[in-house]
Amino acid sequence: MMRDSVVPAALARLPWVLILLVVAIGSFGLVVLYSAAGGSIRPWAISQGTRFFVFLGGALVLSRVREDQIKAMAFPAYAVLVLLLLVVELFGFVGGGSQRWLDLGFIRLQPSELMKPAIVLVLARFYDLLPAGEIRRWHAIWPAALLIGVPAALVMLQPDLGTALMIVAGGLTVTFLAGVPLRLFIGGGLGVAAAAPLAWFFAMHDYQRNRVLIFLDPESDPLGTGYHISQSKIAIGSGGIFGKGFLNGTQSHLDYLPEGHTDFVFATMAEEWGMMGGLFLIAAFLAVVNWGIRVALRQEGKFARLAAAGLATTIFFYVAINLMMVMGLAPVVGIPLPLVSFGGSAMMTVLLCLGLLMAIDRNAPTAR
Repeated sequence: MMRDSVVPAALARLPWVLILLVVAIGSFGLVVLYSAAGGSIRPWAISQGTRFFVFLGGALVLSRVREDQIKAMAFPAYAVLVLLLLVVELFGFVGGGSQRWLDLGFIRLQPSELMKPAIVLVLARFYDLLPAGEIRRWHAIWPAALLIGVPAALVMLQPDLGTALMIVAGGLTVTFLAGVPLRLFIGGGLGVAAAAPLAWFFAMHDYQRNRVLIFLDPESDPLGTGYHISQSKIAIGSGGIFGKGFLNGTQSHLDYLPEGHTDFVFATMAEEWGMMGGLFLIAAFLAVVNWGIRVALRQEGKFARLAAAGLATTIFFYVAINLMMVMGLAPVVGIPLPLVSFGGSAMMTVLLCLGLLMAIDRNAPTAR
């Protein structure tokens, strides 16, 4: 009773274990960025820390949104983001050979990042509106394919293969969980396999084909296309069990490891903190995803259940693809490690997912 009188109900009902876990991941990321800069809070740690706490505050505000409001914004948000992807294609800022951002002056917005949770919400809403008896019919399939295919195609034009794959993966996850027959996924997989040669020759850029070839044989060009992954493996392997020690990494400090503060930040961390640091990060992220899955299992409504599962798996895809990429288990597709890699786009998306998950959890019948 005393606790209820001292702590406001809105604060008491927040998932504080999850919040503290997310803060621990983000704080560890700041430590890694501090070391990657040679023991300085500039240029990465200070701006990363500011963004982290701003976006975390935004996630807590978002957790107060009602489920009916989330439902209402699913289709409009999707439509706005598709429009922004078209604007990016026409007027977007070009950086690193890709046209992915809208320069708004105070921030460079990457609409494709926001499409990752948006595709989950719009498909969850679509299948929520679809009568249960229609789930195995054709008109339960083609609208979902269109909702997934349009943004994925626009993102591929930027070009951004990694983000397009994540949009497709998130959309297919919701479609599968909604109850679409497995045979359709098998048929679709066979169709993709048949179309793969066409995509290889006509849809993929030269650098994307090179990444796939290097993934299959990373030693074929260790000083060229394969340099990133070769140096990443060296950094991870040299860390051993307990690492070389804080500020004692050589691969990142001597600039052998490219993108050691962004896509390959896990390699930077593993060199100094070793396998134990890597296991801490993996366990922390798995705990976050597990919380999201449990939120989905507590839901009674179809929309809340599908949305929560899709948002949790979106976070999982981020982590899994990045770790596989830096360890040489998948082609390099430019997916950062959320909350750890320097940059605001992935951090914003993941904290947006967590804010929505907290909102869905707060509206669950068992949470009332």
